[in-house]
Amino acid sequence: MDPFKKFLYAGVDLVADTSEKFTKTVHELVDKGKISSTEGKKLVDEWIEKAENAKEEFEQRVKELSQKFGFTETSEEEELEKLRKRVSELEAKLGKTTTSSSKKEKASAA
Repeated sequence: MDPFKKFLYAGVDLVADTSEKFTKTVHELVDKGKISSTEGKKLVDEWIEKAENAKEEFEQRVKELSQKFGFTETSEEEELEKLRKRVSELEAKLGKTTTSSSKKEKASAA
C-alpha cells in the first residue's frame, strides 16, 4: 500500500505546484498590465473550481480502485490485530494452543 500512497501523494504535490505556478503567472500578468485584476481573479477562480472538480473525480476513482484491488485504510494496529487473530485461527486448526506464558513472551517481544 505504501508505494500506492506515495504515488498518490506525488500526484497531489504535482497539482499543488502547478496551481502555485499558475497563480504566480496570473499575478505577474496583472502586475505587467497584460490583464486586469478582475480578469486575473476570474482565471484563478476558474482554475481552482476545475482543480476541485478534478480532485473529487480523482478521489472517487482512487476509492474505486482501492476497493477493487483490496486496499483498505486501516491502521497498523488494526492490521496487527487482524494478523494475530488469523494466526490464532490457524493454530487452532492445526491443533496447537498457546499458553498464557508464551503469549506474555510474545507480547513483551513486540
